[in-house]
Amino acid sequence: MSKRDLKKYLAELNKEQLEEQIIELYEKFSAVKVYYNFVFNPKEETLLQECKRKISHEYYPVKKPGRRSKPKMRRSVAQKYIKHFIVLGVDPFIIADVMLYNIEIAQTFSSEHLVKPELFFKSMFNSYEQAVVFLIANGIINDFKSRLLAIHNQTVKQKWYNETEFNAIIERLDY
Repeated sequence: MSKRDLKKYLAELNKEQLEEQIIELYEKFSAVKVYYNFVFNPKEETLLQECKRKISHEYYPVKKPGRRSKPKMRRSVAQKYIKHFIVLGVDPFIIADVMLYNIEIAQTFSSEHLVKPELFFKSMFNSYEQAVVFLIANGIINDFKSRLLAIHNQTVKQKWYNETEFNAIIERLDY
């Protein structure tokens, strides 16, 4: 069904029928329920704190008695939150904060532990590049300039093999 057909169908319904359809969607589809819960009670700060906690657990897992916790270092955890926040329409400043936090916590981890997989460094560069594109697209890059530079400086300090790629982005931004 096209958007135009949907609009035509909805125009034929009265208010009560529309309400019934929305309630049915709310009950059947968890995505609709999540959306309406966010729209009517955003609690962006709570979402942000939960998100940061889960991202940090990827690098610093909570140790459980009798079990050895190993860091998973999955970029996908942060990416899911970022995508979810964009769909919900969360404030771009909060989304940008999550994007940069993900890289910052990974850099903190790599400063304390030897990280060998090239994939880790490539994925952090991809995250950095995506964050810069997002910041530019939303016109908020100057608000995050210091954090972008700090991340770049850490790649140099930690001698990441792909620090030249980070350099190229900073040079294009004329910082």
